[in-house]
Amino acid sequence: MGENSEANGDQVRARRDKEEAEEKNNEGKELPLMALNHVSRLCRNVKESVDFHTKVLGFVLIERPPAFDFDGAWLFNYGVGIHLVQSKDEDRLPDTDHLDPMDNHISFQCEDMGAIEKRLKEFNIKYMKRTVEDDESGTAIDQLFFNDPDGFMIEICNCENLKLVPAGSLGQIKLPFDRHNPPVETRNGDDDHATN
Repeated sequence: MGENSEANGDQVRARRDKEEAEEKNNEGKELPLMALNHVSRLCRNVKESVDFHTKVLGFVLIERPPAFDFDGAWLFNYGVGIHLVQSKDEDRLPDTDHLDPMDNHISFQCEDMGAIEKRLKEFNIKYMKRTVEDDESGTAIDQLFFNDPDGFMIEICNCENLKLVPAGSLGQIKLPFDRHNPPVETRNGDDDHATN
């Protein structure tokens, strides 16, 4: 019995050593994530939602793989996709009149807040405008909040004014430089990487 318990002890130690080595190997390894790919939203009416995202926000309707045999649409621009899915249950959609900056929303960075505000007025879209100021740094961030036709809140901001500072020693901020946009087919049919 002594030999058997020694063999079991050796196996346990070998397994523990292997697990510790694997754990040590995984420390500091970067995840292969690159950037936000898309946000998926339920909608009351796919066509109305497509019109809003293309006309108000400048997204481009793109082809969806034929395997998706349910009503929906894919949009893309600014390095982000929006996937729209026809809702089968309106109770799952938010209230279209509710605007609360502390609620769930998607935010887009903007270089010209005045142009966006003008566009919202042109389309008679109700919005909330605010400026957040940091007295210490003198930094100000302008924000516009509004809802899409399905009640999902959108923020437009000039958050590039705010410096990103990691809140501790852990974590390294990674910014995509060369691979965050999928290939885009140009009008002449060539595959190209969008640069604007």
